[in-house]
Amino acid sequence: MLYEVVVNDWGETTYVPTTLGNILLIVLALAVFAAAMALVKRDNTKKITVKQLAFCALSIALATILSFITLFKFPTGGSLTLLSMLAICLPGYLFGTGTGIMAGIAYGILQLIIDPYVLYPTQLILDYVLAFGAMGLSGLFCNAKYGLLKGYITAVLGRYVFSVISGYVFFGMYAWDGWGALPYSLAYNAIYIFAEAALTIAIISIPAVKKSMMQIKTMANS
Repeated sequence: MLYEVVVNDWGETTYVPTTLGNILLIVLALAVFAAAMALVKRDNTKKITVKQLAFCALSIALATILSFITLFKFPTGGSLTLLSMLAICLPGYLFGTGTGIMAGIAYGILQLIIDPYVLYPTQLILDYVLAFGAMGLSGLFCNAKYGLLKGYITAVLGRYVFSVISGYVFFGMYAWDGWGALPYSLAYNAIYIFAEAALTIAIISIPAVKKSMMQIKTMANS
């Protein structure tokens, strides 16, 4: 058995990974990370360095730590954190879309292990694989002017799309009075995703922060 069915006092059903399930998720996370490195090696003439591996691992670790610093958390999933989305956007910004998407998926699997909120087994694909994998879309602008800002906005929009789909399909029963499932999901996910995005954009627009990010990118690729 890979997960246990848990019914709370309100009759809500969630699916919590068992020990075996967590082991398989960890193996899958490592496999995804290895696939990311293989993709980088295929698409680039440069040899993958220990430094690049370390930067990806540190970004995932930093995003995980920051995800615990919640400024606001909805009872039915979704939270406003302290820049965790920025941290998981960094692999894409530093090394390109392929690595960014794979690192995002690995991070999503890690979140599933640490803090699962799964009402349906298929829901975890949208919320933990596709939504976080979309954070790697930051790599689309890794070599562009204002690349971090453009990439971050693109990544956030990607995550928002998958979160809205998940909310519409799986969480419509929680819609506020007088709200349809889709408008509810659009508003619900916008509150915490775009609130964190606005805070992050304000921070990365500070000249000193922009300069520091460019220095990190230069260091990571030197």
